[in-house]
Amino acid sequence: MDLQLKGKVVFVTGGGKGIGGGITLALAREGAIPIVLSRSAILPEFKEELEALTQDYEFIQIDLNETDKIQPIVDDVAKRRGAIYGIVNNAGANDNKDLETTSWRDFEKSLHENLTHYYELVHAAVQHLKASQGSILNISSKTALTGQGKTSAYAAAKGAILGLTREWAAALAKDHVRSNAIVVSECWTPLYANWIKTFEDPEARKKVIADKIPFEQRFTSVEEIADMAVFLLSPLSSHTTAQWVFVDGGYVHLDRALS
Repeated sequence: MDLQLKGKVVFVTGGGKGIGGGITLALAREGAIPIVLSRSAILPEFKEELEALTQDYEFIQIDLNETDKIQPIVDDVAKRRGAIYGIVNNAGANDNKDLETTSWRDFEKSLHENLTHYYELVHAAVQHLKASQGSILNISSKTALTGQGKTSAYAAAKGAILGLTREWAAALAKDHVRSNAIVVSECWTPLYANWIKTFEDPEARKKVIADKIPFEQRFTSVEEIADMAVFLLSPLSSHTTAQWVFVDGGYVHLDRALS
């Protein structure tokens, strides 16, 4: 199926590994032009995989916490490329800033690290998105809706991202710009795998989590998130906006004690 993304410029934050990396590769397969914004340098193995799909991409190393650097990057890409079609806001990390031990200053710092650059990238690109009648995709987390019990700041940021998704859909509807979000639950990424390793019995912990996922009792794959991402970005989802899409094996909406 042709998703009609060929030649379209799409920014992907945190697009060099994990979920963001999967989205970058999926965009490349569809002939889009990924513009990856990443704090880390591109990994050799990821570069090899990406360049097997396309030579037409950009990898820009930036710490998105230095938010004032975003606008000049967007302006430069727009000037050189002529248009910007899509934004994938993905970068961020669950930093476990809990209610009892986190000061308001650390809470605000975490919000900045997980939320502010979502706003600024869309703010910087909004006129280009209007011109191209483009698409915004925000990556959020189940913690925004289910809670986790030890991550107040991250949950607040991810909840705000869901709010912004619908606010931007409302604000930009007249301009034919769509805004959607994917809500991620238990997705098997390298970061997740490293977290599992912190437990005394990683395999046992992995099974406990997987058993709570209603559909097939397995983790969501990066590829499953990426496939939904490129569809939501694409013109083939032309009447889909303001949606929170759950690619999670039923984790959020189905009773996790079905058996």
